[in-house]
Amino acid sequence: MNLSRSGRIACCLAALVWSAVTCRCEDTQPASGDSDTLPPAVAKAPAVTVRGDLYRSRQAFSATGTGRVAFIGGSITEMDGYRPMVMESLAARFPETEFEFTNAGISSTCSHTGAFRLPTDVLSAKPNLLFVEFAVNDDQDAGHSHDDAVRGMEGIIRAARTSLPDVDIVITHFVNPSMLQTVQEGELPTSIRAHETVAEHYDISTCNVAMELAQRIAAGKTTWAIYGGTHPKPAGNRIAADLIEDVFRQTKFSSADAKSGNRRRDLSRRLPPPIDPSSFDRGRFLARDAITMGPGWSYVEPSWKDIAGSFRERFAGRPLTVATVPGAELEVAFSGTAIGLFVLAGPDAGVVEFSIDDGDWQAAELFHGFSKGLHYPRTVVLKSALDDGPHRLKLRVSKKKNEASQGNAVRVLEFVAS
Repeated sequence: MNLSRSGRIACCLAALVWSAVTCRCEDTQPASGDSDTLPPAVAKAPAVTVRGDLYRSRQAFSATGTGRVAFIGGSITEMDGYRPMVMESLAARFPETEFEFTNAGISSTCSHTGAFRLPTDVLSAKPNLLFVEFAVNDDQDAGHSHDDAVRGMEGIIRAARTSLPDVDIVITHFVNPSMLQTVQEGELPTSIRAHETVAEHYDISTCNVAMELAQRIAAGKTTWAIYGGTHPKPAGNRIAADLIEDVFRQTKFSSADAKSGNRRRDLSRRLPPPIDPSSFDRGRFLARDAITMGPGWSYVEPSWKDIAGSFRERFAGRPLTVATVPGAELEVAFSGTAIGLFVLAGPDAGVVEFSIDDGDWQAAELFHGFSKGLHYPRTVVLKSALDDGPHRLKLRVSKKKNEASQGNAVRVLEFVAS
């Protein structure tokens, strides 16, 4: 999206309340959400951690008069919340710069999906500055372990810095009720702890909305209801935008600072060794010619009006790789260490069985807790930590299904590998 200065301002002053298209909106007050006491370690913990600087993007914005900025995350990024506020701040800090903004937020998706779609949805735009948000969805949607959350977030950060060595990155941790309660009890939620591990390793600045909110609630400055819930109201999004603004201030991030020569510091961008060699830093969508479909499979746009379950318009008009009959089989050729499916898993989502390199057959459940009323977008990683090299996946529709599912359907948006 190319915006003139007036267009940028108009865009950024657009509606800040979004009718959420997600299937889970935990906007009720958590049991301990308005706690007025915090463990000392939490009460004194900074909500903003500045690492490295934003020098490269600042110089690009100032020297060229153009700027490319991308946002990737789940529904909190997709909605008109903190993102337009940050866009407005950038327009004010760099008034002579023409910005191109990329909104790569997709509701319900986690950092694994983010890593696999990064080349298509973000890196293709060649951003100078990237904002990342996946803490909530890695928690409530994917339920990732610490290692799985590291694997997804490191995949995003390492891939971005490999493809675009000069890209500056800021990670923001939003919050849901259970995550807030965890912070109030003196612990970091698993997803935030994992993402901080990655941020520290790669020298990335972070903004911890969960920590800031817990501290403000304890100080009597706000409540969970005022914040607005898992999908924040304007007041909650303003907290996040203000934390990012603090990163901007500390790193002297403006055209005026660029002209005066002010800078915080400029650290080397040599990539450190990976935290997890099996992280999804080579995540990608596989080309259609990698897929050999057998009988029972088709590449077609489903007739959504004839299929039970609600459907998000962002997926309208897209052909999917589809099978609904048990026993239907296909094969996928890929290289790397991981293989998976980016699917729409609705009320009739089934189970797939798979074998890699003619090994033992295993099963993977596609039906999700949120599939009962929605064709829910999710990535199912079938296998990771494989030996790096060429592999062949055999995949078939199982006769088995979740007892809550209405069928055996497999609807694949993309086959993914890393």
